[in-house]
Amino acid sequence: MMAHPSRSHATPAPGRPGITRRRALAWNSIWPLAAVADASSPRQWRVCVLGHTGRGGFGHGLDIAFRGVPGATVVAVSDPDPAGRAKAKERSGALRAYAGYEEMLAKEDPDIAVIGPRWLDQRVAMARAISQTRAHVLMEKAFAATLEDADILMRAFSGRKVQVCHTARPTRATREAIRLIRNGAIGEVLELRARGKEDHRAGGEDMLTLGTHCFDTMRMILGDPLRCSARVEGPRKKATEEIGPIAGDAIQASFEFAGGIPGYFASRKNQSRGSARYGVTVFGSKGAIAFPLNDIPNPTWILRDPSWRGPWAKIEPPGGEVAASHPEVNTRLAEDLLAAVEENREPICSARDGLWTIEMVQAVYASSAAAAPVSLPLVERRHPLLKTRPVASPAERREGKN
Repeated sequence: MMAHPSRSHATPAPGRPGITRRRALAWNSIWPLAAVADASSPRQWRVCVLGHTGRGGFGHGLDIAFRGVPGATVVAVSDPDPAGRAKAKERSGALRAYAGYEEMLAKEDPDIAVIGPRWLDQRVAMARAISQTRAHVLMEKAFAATLEDADILMRAFSGRKVQVCHTARPTRATREAIRLIRNGAIGEVLELRARGKEDHRAGGEDMLTLGTHCFDTMRMILGDPLRCSARVEGPRKKATEEIGPIAGDAIQASFEFAGGIPGYFASRKNQSRGSARYGVTVFGSKGAIAFPLNDIPNPTWILRDPSWRGPWAKIEPPGGEVAASHPEVNTRLAEDLLAAVEENREPICSARDGLWTIEMVQAVYASSAAAAPVSLPLVERRHPLLKTRPVASPAERREGKN
């Protein structure tokens, strides 16, 4: 019987002094604290970029992620939109451009395929097309629209390296903040708190498009969650982009991590004040560390006060922060993918990491639908919002409806 994708290659869970309750915190050991490697190998890399203007485009500039990377040549881009295709070819410096990605992949034989669109409606088709090549993958987040789709991607990407563009991962500020947590700078970790961007898209759309950054950051700090208890308030709705099933104007979720440490996530519609609350804060017995996610590259902050009142100080990573913009962060992710292939290791945000963010999103809906906690990884892979019967609201459940 095939192993569950999110259980395979499980990460050991060693305890670390000064970090966890009962020394039981599970860490994702494939996330390196060393500097991201430079792609300075003499090997030559053929890169193909998949995009679709008007349907998620090329994400947050993934068509230029490999521009200037030593040894990498963008041999082709694909885009069904003629004007968008011409612009992407010019931006990326691609040698050729195609209307269809299937033809491009078949003719160009890439070493690297870039899945650019923010929209998730073509994820499975693109992954299946890439699976017919030898290419490794750089891809826009979110990983997939549903767990069923995510499982298909895991099978399609089996045996190749995948880098998911969660932008907090490669920055020096993030690595230094996590080093401080691991070394006990804020004492024993007591809880995590995260909020989405909370604009007009909150809660369900906010959770999938931006909350996945929060969930990925939570896992960097505490490892894989064990359980989820959540409430989704509001009906199923259509997202502003094709990202799959969503519901709710407000979401409250609690994840249990190793050692019983809780991680909270919330998103409520139209609460945004310049997205200042978007991010993750780690509260410890001696202080707190904040990972704001609205700025790229993401700065981090430390509060060395057990009362959690202040003042906050910006964490200055050794050597400073070399990535100064979103495109530069994407380039660091691209460089790390090439290094991961050469070194035969997992990229800093692997397919498994991407899958786990979707596990957490779907667990929120599953718990809300059941009005009970759910264990992770989920046994039921079908999305609750895609089942025949609609998910009852909290008010309906109180009235005995289901």
